[in-house]
Amino acid sequence: MTVLKKEDKVQLIESRFRQLEYRKYGLQLDLVVENAKTAPDANSVQVIENAITEINTQIAALNSELTVVNSLSE
Repeated sequence: MTVLKKEDKVQLIESRFRQLEYRKYGLQLDLVVENAKTAPDANSVQVIENAITEINTQIAALNSELTVVNSLSE
Protein backbone atom coordinates (compact mmCIF):
# COMPACT_ATOMS: atom_id res chain seq x y z
CA MET A 1 0.00 0.00 0.00
CA THR A 2 1.34 3.41 -0.97
CA VAL A 3 0.83 6.28 1.40
CA LEU A 4 1.07 9.79 0.03
CA LYS A 5 3.49 12.04 1.82
CA LYS A 6 2.62 15.59 2.73
CA GLU A 7 4.74 16.94 -0.12
CA ASP A 8 2.96 14.60 -2.58
CA LYS A 9 -0.41 15.91 -1.46
CA VAL A 10 0.75 19.50 -1.77
CA GLN A 11 2.01 18.83 -5.30
CA LEU A 12 -1.31 17.26 -6.29
CA ILE A 13 -3.30 20.15 -4.88
CA GLU A 14 -1.06 22.69 -6.61
CA SER A 15 -1.37 20.77 -9.89
CA ARG A 16 -5.18 20.83 -9.65
CA PHE A 17 -5.01 24.50 -8.74
CA ARG A 18 -3.01 25.23 -11.91
CA GLN A 19 -5.47 23.23 -14.02
CA LEU A 20 -8.34 25.27 -12.63
CA GLU A 21 -6.49 28.52 -13.22
CA TYR A 22 -5.90 27.54 -16.86
CA ARG A 23 -9.58 26.67 -17.29
CA LYS A 24 -10.63 29.90 -15.60
CA TYR A 25 -8.39 31.99 -17.85
CA GLY A 26 -9.73 30.17 -20.91
CA LEU A 27 -13.26 31.00 -19.80
CA GLN A 28 -12.29 34.62 -19.23
CA LEU A 29 -11.01 34.72 -22.80
CA ASP A 30 -14.27 33.13 -24.00
CA LEU A 31 -16.10 35.92 -22.20
CA VAL A 32 -13.97 38.58 -23.87
CA VAL A 33 -14.64 37.03 -27.27
CA GLU A 34 -18.37 36.71 -26.64
CA ASN A 35 -18.65 40.29 -25.42
CA ALA A 36 -16.71 41.51 -28.46
CA LYS A 37 -19.49 40.35 -30.77
CA THR A 38 -21.83 42.90 -32.25
CA ALA A 39 -24.67 41.14 -30.44
CA PRO A 40 -23.31 39.03 -27.57
CA ASP A 41 -25.54 36.14 -26.63
CA ALA A 42 -26.77 36.83 -23.10
CA ASN A 43 -27.23 33.13 -22.40
CA SER A 44 -23.66 32.33 -23.43
CA VAL A 45 -22.34 35.15 -21.27
CA GLN A 46 -24.31 33.83 -18.29
CA VAL A 47 -23.10 30.27 -18.83
CA ILE A 48 -19.47 31.44 -18.98
CA GLU A 49 -19.87 33.64 -15.90
CA ASN A 50 -21.46 30.74 -13.99
CA ALA A 51 -18.58 28.47 -14.97
CA ILE A 52 -16.06 31.06 -13.72
CA THR A 53 -17.94 31.33 -10.43
CA GLU A 54 -17.90 27.54 -10.08
CA ILE A 55 -14.15 27.42 -10.68
CA ASN A 56 -13.64 30.15 -8.08
CA THR A 57 -15.55 27.97 -5.60
CA GLN A 58 -13.38 24.98 -6.49
CA ILE A 59 -10.21 27.04 -6.08
CA ALA A 60 -11.40 28.16 -2.64
CA ALA A 61 -11.99 24.52 -1.71
CA LEU A 62 -8.49 23.59 -2.85
CA ASN A 63 -7.02 26.46 -0.84
CA SER A 64 -8.85 25.16 2.24
CA GLU A 65 -7.54 21.66 1.63
CA LEU A 66 -4.03 23.02 1.14
CA THR A 67 -4.28 24.74 4.53
CA VAL A 68 -5.29 21.42 6.11
CA VAL A 69 -2.49 19.50 4.41
CA ASN A 70 0.10 22.13 5.31
CA SER A 71 -0.92 21.82 8.96
CA LEU A 72 -0.21 18.06 8.97
CA SER A 73 2.93 16.80 10.60
CA GLU A 74 5.53 15.25 8.33
